[in-house]
Amino acid sequence: MSQEMDISWQVLRRIVGDWAGSTAELAEVNPLDGGAISTTVALTLADGQRAVCKISSHRVDRSYINESHQLGLLSQLGIPVPVVYAAKVGSLDDPHSFILMEFVDGVPLSEARKRCTAEQFDQLQIHLAELLLKIHDHSSGFYGRVMIDPPPTMFSTWPEFYRAVFDPICDGVFSDHAVPLKCRKQIGKTHERLERLLQHDDVPRLVHWDIWSTNILCRPDSDGNWHIAALLDPNCKFAHAEAELAYMALFHTATPAFMKAYQQSRRLSDDYHRIRKPVYQLYSLLNHVHLFGQDYVKPLMAAVDKLGSV
Repeated sequence: MSQEMDISWQVLRRIVGDWAGSTAELAEVNPLDGGAISTTVALTLADGQRAVCKISSHRVDRSYINESHQLGLLSQLGIPVPVVYAAKVGSLDDPHSFILMEFVDGVPLSEARKRCTAEQFDQLQIHLAELLLKIHDHSSGFYGRVMIDPPPTMFSTWPEFYRAVFDPICDGVFSDHAVPLKCRKQIGKTHERLERLLQHDDVPRLVHWDIWSTNILCRPDSDGNWHIAALLDPNCKFAHAEAELAYMALFHTATPAFMKAYQQSRRLSDDYHRIRKPVYQLYSLLNHVHLFGQDYVKPLMAAVDKLGSV
């Protein structure tokens, strides 16, 4: 078990017991990559059963029941995601919030790329495009986060919701002066023009909102054919689907094989490539500066320069 982990073995044994029965014996706990707040661990029982637990100690954390809701929605749409065994919001009497779910065998997309032939990786990308189309086919009359606790605020226009998502991020980045003043002013001018820059004629569509290599588990079947085993860690919203595609392009998650397969069903306009894609990528980088710091300042400045001609 990780030395930094502050979740006791007794707490994990109780969670396992509620799931697998009072006689279930916890044999092994291994840390996995998780967020800055939660601890993520793989649990192995004495009988070989495995599960993944994301847990926050001493916090009333509602994100896990919202994640459970989102995974359930994606599953209903035919998307491979982990089965949720339990999700709980902590209380004063039991101050541990957690989600317990299926352990899915597989490797991240970046690792699959190393193990696949070029043809196999193209097939993985086509499968990924099929899954994204299924997600994006699910639409709504309003924009907003997919949540059950608290109930989300819904928005009638996309720029209005986009501002609500990114205003706190902009405030956080600008307040610590990590981004040079000239760059901040240019971003501010872009922010003022979002109503014009983000115009589109599509409807609000369901998005995963964090599709990148680590959140895509892949594995070969018994015949050696690679496929997407699960999409992980959704942050679902009803949004403009192009924002998801721009994010995937920015971090090299989507290849030409993906784009060709996706556009056979949903063609992307010139306005996406010329205007909206660079805007969406700018804000994705702004969020990465907010989350991960100085390493993303130079890419952000390059994105601002690229947007200057729009």
